[in-house]
Formats: sequence, structure tokens, C-alpha cells
Amino acid sequence: MDMKLEVVVLPVSDVDRAKDFYTRQLGFRLHADFPIKDGYRIIQVTPPGSACSIIFGDGLTDAEPGTVQGLHLIVSDIEQAQKELAGRGVDVTGPFHDATGAFHQAGETGRVMGPHPQRASYGSFASFADPDGNRWFLQEITERLPGR
Repeated sequence: MDMKLEVVVLPVSDVDRAKDFYTRQLGFRLHADFPIKDGYRIIQVTPPGSACSIIFGDGLTDAEPGTVQGLHLIVSDIEQAQKELAGRGVDVTGPFHDATGAFHQAGETGRVMGPHPQRASYGSFASFADPDGNRWFLQEITERLPGR
């Protein structure tokens, strides 16, 4: 049986501020803004080219705003993606890679600024946070591993 990740729920403190950030600054496509009733509102957005959507709003999760860490947006050119987001006013780090050459570690542990030296697929990252502190990573993938 196939299982596909289709929705990620983000905890946010200010729904309109989050909507502006994700649609205007990041360029995510707005699919829905349903004000169901006082204290219950659903907003759904999708990153360009993604099959997985993001939902946030009022009354959707008990998680504290800003507690989601490690969401990944896959890009084919880390430097171009970083420049594009910075040009949209997003406070995004420069490209970096992990000192081990593997997946990035928590926080800034093992972080080496600059793309992976050989530009190995899966090896270069950049990072930004939404206005609440939910942490996102851009990850450069130019060639998928077998079976992916």
C-alpha cells in the first residue's frame, strides 16, 4: 500500500502574518482560507512544485507556535534558491554542508559554510524560519539515490 505525505500542520500564533509570509514572501500557492467559526480557521498552502501542502490556522493543533523543526524543501540549485528567498525578504542562511558530509545535525553543530565541496546530491543546505520560529531547510538534490 502506498502512503504519501500530503499535509503538514504548522503551529502559528498569528494566522494572517503566517499567511502573508507563506504566500507573499515564500510564494506558496494559497488553496484555502476557511474561517469555519470563531477560534477555528484553516489555511492551506503548497510550495511551488510540491505535492505536499502546509496547513495552519486557529484551533488546528495544541503544539506551541515555532516548535516544528527540520521541515525540508528540496531544490535543484541551493545557491539560486537561497538568493531567490533572500530577494523576497526571507532571512535565509547562506548555503552550508555538514562537516561529516552527511545530513545536517541539530542546531548548528558540524555546520560548515558553503555548499558541499563536491556539490554531492543531498549534501548542501540553507535554513530559514517562519515568523514564529518553525525551522525550514532547503536541501539540494540533483540526483536521486536508487529507489527514490
